[in-house]
Amino acid sequence: MLQQESLIEYGSRRVIITITAIFCALLEIVDTTIVNVALNDMRGNMGATMSEIGWVITAYAIGNVIIVPMTSWLSQQFGRRNYFAASIIIFTVSSFLCGNATAMWELVLFRFIQGLGGGALLVTSQTIITESYPPEKRGIAQAIYGLGVIIGPTLGPPLGGFITDNYSWPYIFYINIPIGVIATLLTLQFVRSPKYGEKKSMSEVDFLGIILLALCVGSLQYVLERGQEDDWFNDPIITALATTSAMALFLFIWRELTYKNPIVELRVLKNGNLRVGTILSFILGFGLYGSTFIIPLYTQGLLGWTATQSGLLMVPAALTTAFMMPIIGKMLEKGIPQQYLVAAGMFLFFVYSFWGYKIITPSDTGSESFFWMLIVRGVGMGLLFIPITTLALSSLKGQQIGQGAAFTGMMRQLGGSFGVALITTFMTRRTQMHRNDLIPYLNTNNPDVINRINNMTANFMSKGYDPKVAKGMAYQMMDFSVTKQASVQSYMDVFLYLGLMFLICIPFVLMVKAKKQQGKLDASAMH
Repeated sequence: MLQQESLIEYGSRRVIITITAIFCALLEIVDTTIVNVALNDMRGNMGATMSEIGWVITAYAIGNVIIVPMTSWLSQQFGRRNYFAASIIIFTVSSFLCGNATAMWELVLFRFIQGLGGGALLVTSQTIITESYPPEKRGIAQAIYGLGVIIGPTLGPPLGGFITDNYSWPYIFYINIPIGVIATLLTLQFVRSPKYGEKKSMSEVDFLGIILLALCVGSLQYVLERGQEDDWFNDPIITALATTSAMALFLFIWRELTYKNPIVELRVLKNGNLRVGTILSFILGFGLYGSTFIIPLYTQGLLGWTATQSGLLMVPAALTTAFMMPIIGKMLEKGIPQQYLVAAGMFLFFVYSFWGYKIITPSDTGSESFFWMLIVRGVGMGLLFIPITTLALSSLKGQQIGQGAAFTGMMRQLGGSFGVALITTFMTRRTQMHRNDLIPYLNTNNPDVINRINNMTANFMSKGYDPKVAKGMAYQMMDFSVTKQASVQSYMDVFLYLGLMFLICIPFVLMVKAKKQQGKLDASAMH
């Protein structure tokens, strides 16, 4: 009877821990994308340039990616519960400070601090949920965690658009405060720190490793975020930071493999499943953040939709993924190999991308054209996320789970940064290339071109413009039309190449031999 009561108590505690962890993961990821739609309002308030306001996103991403690899070590050093609660408090307090910021660089500083707090929320949430469930239930555990990770980037833009349109931009930060307070109280009450791992004395702390890690990933994140805008390696700062990142990476790997108490345990990558999961997490981040980035860009930039309309377009896909999560979790429990589900997800992502390639037009792609295409994306994302994270962590135990979750979390984040950076650069260059290809068709000896110019000139003259001005405006309209068509072709290229990237990965995924999860481990493996 007592045993039954303790099981019920453990079950209810696990539910509360799971809900707390999901909310924390959601908080962190929503804040990655919620700011995007409010940048114009912030720029007006702060009197900042477009280049300066971009730092609001960059600073958060740099803070995130620096802290993620260190989360396992920090949890061990300060205790899982204390570190998790402290991260929520840092995130919540810095959210309040972001909303109250009155100067541009003040806001950037608080966003960096928010990123340091937020990075821990994501990885520690995943570790807590994974450790709270026995190995045979980890498919369901990852499904629950995946709800936050997949829905977060989709929820951000419509929520940010609604708040910005109806209130003011500081409220996109203030909404974090009540959730943060509740999550802190629940963490202190219900989350337990694991027994393994000893706290290191200050003399044993790998401070050089921390500095090298911050230099490596911080510089790399800056290069990826600012590269296209600053003209990549033609900019001395980008060149210097890319070199710094490469050198710091080399020294960091050497340091971590030779130091007695490394800040990041690289040896855990000897685990084959984790290695494969880490690579697949990078590809997942590339596809997830890349596709979340280009659709609002297309609908707002070329179709003239509002931020709220663009955000709402993505909601059905997120709901589909949420619906798929428990189903895929059950499929994993029944023993369907993870690599088959990942391959199916990649194929669906290819279908989604090719569909996007076929339907995009310069002006009249309606929201109904996107609906089923995005539903396919939602199913594909569900099939990718849970099996990849389950595969990566399936044969890890104890402290290794946190270390493995840190690697997959960092690679997903870096995959997203690489995705957005490469897609932005690719589109800029393809647009210029397509424009150069289209210009020769505007031959002034071509009767169709002459007729179109004359019709537009007559139209402007009928509105009271001088004939010379009207003709100049007609040429401008033709030029705008060519640029718009070139942009559409570059969006088509992005969809096509994203799809081909996933299609090429399928044979390699099917070659992976996933180790069977140990079905019945003793209860101590749960903690």
